[in-house]
Amino acid sequence: MGGNSNIKKYCAEMVGTFVLVLIGCGSAVIAGTYIGFIGISFAFGLSVLAMAYAIGGISGCHINPAVSISMLAAGKMKLNDTVLYIIAQCTGAIIGATALYWVALGNPEYSLSINGLGQNGYDAASPGGFSMASAFVAETILTFIFLLVIHGSTSEKAPKGFAGVSIGFSLVLIHLVGIPITGTSVNPARSLGPAVLVGGTALNQLWLFWVAPILGALLAAVVWHSLNKC
Repeated sequence: MGGNSNIKKYCAEMVGTFVLVLIGCGSAVIAGTYIGFIGISFAFGLSVLAMAYAIGGISGCHINPAVSISMLAAGKMKLNDTVLYIIAQCTGAIIGATALYWVALGNPEYSLSINGLGQNGYDAASPGGFSMASAFVAETILTFIFLLVIHGSTSEKAPKGFAGVSIGFSLVLIHLVGIPITGTSVNPARSLGPAVLVGGTALNQLWLFWVAPILGALLAAVVWHSLNKC
């Protein structure tokens, strides 16, 4: 039973991350000109909110390596589970980006090299032309905020049943700030999926969207632990 339960958790993480990338990045690639960055922000946040209630009871709905690593640092998760969660999340993100690519190809005006897949970037690849330093600081702080909300919302002291709402809407707020800077990652898997298919600059800059979110996630675990002890 334990083995089946673990497989279900990993599959849930893969499916949840698939949905996040397909819907979140899809809103930018397919509907961005219609809904703008506010609509895109809601697409990412509501995707997480929906998945929180869809798979939260199975895996906890991390769908983000930064979340899993922060949970590990906070002592809420075992190392082997963390590694397998991250593998499942990255797999789901790549599948989600691939599905989005095949859908986008249905538009004869779509070009992978021009339109991309909602990849993240800095310098010339930043929507607002923000530097690497700005991108690193923003991704670290925004991920820190996101994880602080997650730790607080899922703690035993938090009101039951509302974690998905607070987490989903906090991601909306984070995207409202982060989209002009990097396109908003705060999720290494979300950045990985599009970058693998787009290649080039997106792949070369991918390191920042792993290092900064993980740093922010670790800081959040430390701060939450300290605040919770007070």
